[in-house]
Amino acid sequence: MEMRYSTHPEHAKHFTTEELRQHYLIQDLFVPEEVKLVYTHEDRVIIGGIYPVNKSVALEGSDQIKAATFLERRELGVFNVGGSGTVKVDGETYELATKDCLYVGKGGKELIFESDSSEKPAKFYIVSALAHTTYPTKKQSFADVPSESLGSQETANNRTLRRYIHDEGIQSCQLVMGMTTLENGSVWNSMPTHVHDRRMEVYFYFELEENARMFHMMGEPNETRHLVMKNDEAVISPPWSIHCGAATGSYTFIWGMAGENKTYKDMDQVAMSELR
Repeated sequence: MEMRYSTHPEHAKHFTTEELRQHYLIQDLFVPEEVKLVYTHEDRVIIGGIYPVNKSVALEGSDQIKAATFLERRELGVFNVGGSGTVKVDGETYELATKDCLYVGKGGKELIFESDSSEKPAKFYIVSALAHTTYPTKKQSFADVPSESLGSQETANNRTLRRYIHDEGIQSCQLVMGMTTLENGSVWNSMPTHVHDRRMEVYFYFELEENARMFHMMGEPNETRHLVMKNDEAVISPPWSIHCGAATGSYTFIWGMAGENKTYKDMDQVAMSELR
């Protein structure tokens, strides 16, 4: 488990490109037969990738979190962004097709991840937050999750928003997760942008073409920076930072938040005139 510490905005404005990448960018999430985890001190969220190609992979506790089991004091959101697969929670099996989501509440002991086929293995993207009580484990399929159209083709941000774990959907202690898909010809996400000083956020970008690149914007509204990202990479957004971006083609991203509350619309909008 890699550790990432919180940064003050006064420090971040002086980072070089490489220092920005070291603090906020998460690469190489999917390593065959392994669990890749990054622990950020921003609301103590854990971001990870699990890639069971030829055998099952277990998500277990570790000395870094001083827990015998991973969910001893945590809750978990799982998105499958690969081929079909299964997640076993204490012996109960949940089948996840592409873009399906599974929420697992605090206290789950055995977590086993498997692919249905090694030819097209599942890729499990996970976000975990601290939890104070147990909510039921629940699956939400991509086909059944409500969707909302946002933006327009004229402003190059025509996109479809799907909320999976939130105050009106799958219940959790503090975890909020969903997915946004950019339509062909649209490239901008979350613009006009916003901040929410009450919680952190992490974006995971996928369905980018191999040679396509994402230009993810971050920093204080009057001190913006950017990171150049590629497919299957994630970026940590501190509470004081904007988070938006544009790519060289269409894409999909999963957003995950944790912190003060679960209200999706709790955002402080940033006027275009404020951006620098």
